[in-house]
Amino acid sequence: MSVLTRDEAQLRAEILDVHRYTVELDLTTGDETFDSRTAIRFTARSDGDTFVELKPAELHSVTLDGQPLDPESLTGNRLPLKNLAAGEHELRVHAAMRYSRTGEGMHRFTDPSDGETYVYTQLFMDDVQRVFAAFDQPDLKAVFEVCVKAPEGWTVLANGVTTRRADGVWQAAPTPLISTYLVAVAAGPWHSVRTEHRGLPFGIHCRRSLAPHLDTDADEILTITRACFDRYHEKFEEPYPFDSYDQAFVPEFNAGAMENPGLVTFRDEFVYRSAVTDTERQTRAMVIAHEMAHMWFGDLVTLKWWDDIWLNESFAEYMGYQTTAEATRFTGPWTEFAVTRKAWGYDADQRPTTHPVAPDNVPDTASALLNFDGISYAKGASALRQLAAWLGEKDFLAGINTHFARHKFANATLADFIDSLASATDRDVHAWADSWLRTTGVDTLTPAVTAADGTCALTVDRTGSRPHRLGAGLYDRDIADEGRLVLRERIDLDIPRTAPQPIGKRPALVLLNDGDITYAKIRFDTASFETLRTGLSGLPDPLTRAVVWNALRDAVRDGELPPAAYLETARAHLPRETDLAVAQGVLAFAAGQLAGQYLAPADRPAALATLTSLCRDLLRRTEDGDHPGLRLIAVRHLIDVAAHAEPIATWLADDTVPGGPELDQELRWRILARLAVLGATDEAAIAAELAGDPSATGQEGAARCRAALPDPEAKRAAWEAMFAGDDLSNYLFTATAQGFWQPEQAELVRPYIPRFYADVAAVAARRGPAIAVAAGRWCFPAHAVDAENLRLGEECLRAGDLTPALRRTLADRLDDLARALRVRGVRTAE
Repeated sequence: MSVLTRDEAQLRAEILDVHRYTVELDLTTGDETFDSRTAIRFTARSDGDTFVELKPAELHSVTLDGQPLDPESLTGNRLPLKNLAAGEHELRVHAAMRYSRTGEGMHRFTDPSDGETYVYTQLFMDDVQRVFAAFDQPDLKAVFEVCVKAPEGWTVLANGVTTRRADGVWQAAPTPLISTYLVAVAAGPWHSVRTEHRGLPFGIHCRRSLAPHLDTDADEILTITRACFDRYHEKFEEPYPFDSYDQAFVPEFNAGAMENPGLVTFRDEFVYRSAVTDTERQTRAMVIAHEMAHMWFGDLVTLKWWDDIWLNESFAEYMGYQTTAEATRFTGPWTEFAVTRKAWGYDADQRPTTHPVAPDNVPDTASALLNFDGISYAKGASALRQLAAWLGEKDFLAGINTHFARHKFANATLADFIDSLASATDRDVHAWADSWLRTTGVDTLTPAVTAADGTCALTVDRTGSRPHRLGAGLYDRDIADEGRLVLRERIDLDIPRTAPQPIGKRPALVLLNDGDITYAKIRFDTASFETLRTGLSGLPDPLTRAVVWNALRDAVRDGELPPAAYLETARAHLPRETDLAVAQGVLAFAAGQLAGQYLAPADRPAALATLTSLCRDLLRRTEDGDHPGLRLIAVRHLIDVAAHAEPIATWLADDTVPGGPELDQELRWRILARLAVLGATDEAAIAAELAGDPSATGQEGAARCRAALPDPEAKRAAWEAMFAGDDLSNYLFTATAQGFWQPEQAELVRPYIPRFYADVAAVAARRGPAIAVAAGRWCFPAHAVDAENLRLGEECLRAGDLTPALRRTLADRLDDLARALRVRGVRTAE
């Protein structure tokens, strides 16, 4: 299949003006395909040739202005339209289209809980071609009028309000001008909760089997939705541009959510079946706010070409966190951002595959798809946060509103965005953009404190080139409690600066980027680091502690802090941590990258024992029931690092943890998966658990457990399921891969390491980008931190038969592997 190049898109946009799509979908034609009829009305500005895209199972007929075209002329995904005369045209296409099981195009899912079937579209970036014929590029906006024939008992959701006609067909209201990738349909026997807000219909929807769980959280979800909606109307002068706001929680969704105008789709793990922490609820709130921001930035004003996709995502990421903090009950979004998203960005920006936030070279759609990473989301949002701090919130929002007014229901570029911001300030926004958006890598900032004449001064050494506005926190020890640190002053600094900053008497701790306003790695002077060894948990603000933990994480990854020292610090301070995001982030890094990759296999048992002791301390501290979120985090990680079957096997048998919590289904599957790794369960126990939980989540849990069994036949069956067949859905593929590789089973799975590199290219090519990314991420033998694994991977990369999505994912994983070897002190060939 051909990918669309930027040059081709520019040429087609010069030739065509697309007015309206009329799309008729029939979902009653069978389990494998659906019927798709499309009429496209467009104008050719001049005589010439062009093409329309579609990927049919069977192309039945094509007519242009009533004259038939040869279906056999379809080449790959392109149907040529030759000798177009200038003027008005109508293209009609009738095809059978194939349902997807990989979360792309029209995904079809049958719920194992009750046998009900659901379908939904995911058309980003160029998957509209899997559903109907289209001139598939973002700057050919049009009106879309969609109708859907669905089985009896189904409800159909779409971008606009839907009504069921007398003939049983569902008709969606015509959209305003939107891009092809934003068209959305979701159909099935949905459970729905509907309301109105400010005169608009609002709805939330999920599978029937999840109805009790959605009903439990409906008030919270809708309260957040209303609060964000109102806050955006305070920020933005343009009113919400669509006729309704539906949020559908859909099964086997690849992303977190998708910003379809009027019909946002979310992965339905956000409908919680089991106990979750308040930070996880906060994350759900942030995703709701993120997707709603896209209604303006992304849907009302849309990128012209995919090189500016970062701007869509960075803006929504920034607004999602900021608006969650401003408009909801949650107070810690930026702490969670620092712990999880910021680390994602820092990691991505230090790999060979890094790219500018605003990349110069995105020649085609395949290249654009590779930029959905920590740079486009986390680094870009960090840059916008820095920009808002530099400009001031008032001028920043004034520029945003100018941008909306200039380009509503149209397309815009980065240059347009910068021009809009520049119109609201005297500052040189263009120079700022060059420094922040056109460069790669992470700056490193290191403080130095000098003393003279009884007073001290602060200088900051910068490795890198970006200007930074940041806070420098000066902390003293509390004279009443040596374990506590007290903020003396937070100084606003602009880096670089020409003169040292006077700071008075020497503080116990100097913390650069206190408040986390900029994007940079920070280091500590010697005295400050010694203070942190004993006083980290005594810092008063969770965001401040997150900045410190991020700095320690970076130091480990850069080989400047031994992994054992990080573990010692966690053992000393995490039992006193109160913030859920910080506790979860530190434990995840320690149990994952640290114990799983950065420490040698001989040191892993001691690391797991340290983490076990840490989690037990957290359990003892939370016995009074006042910190259920911390207790849940401790229980989860105690299960994950268990070196022996007890006590977790007893927990499973008793269906509870002593002192709580009772085991819900998520915890039961988590325990069973760890017991499988340890060889302390079997197929009969897995089958019995699945009989008690036959849900989709149960099916995934069973697949994960079966793949984790330390049995040659179990490993063979899992491998064949992933690489020899195409029956696994995207979620079952991922679950199987997550269970397969285990550090405790290194010798058993060693023969599969070369098989991975031999087999992965074929499955990626056969099953498409979503499975390619899943295979590269989850099927990669990350536990095997040795030179031979790296050599095999680099040989695979040099081969010419990798899809772009697989090549990028594999390159990132191999760089992580090489970093782990460096942290261990193992020299590798450059």
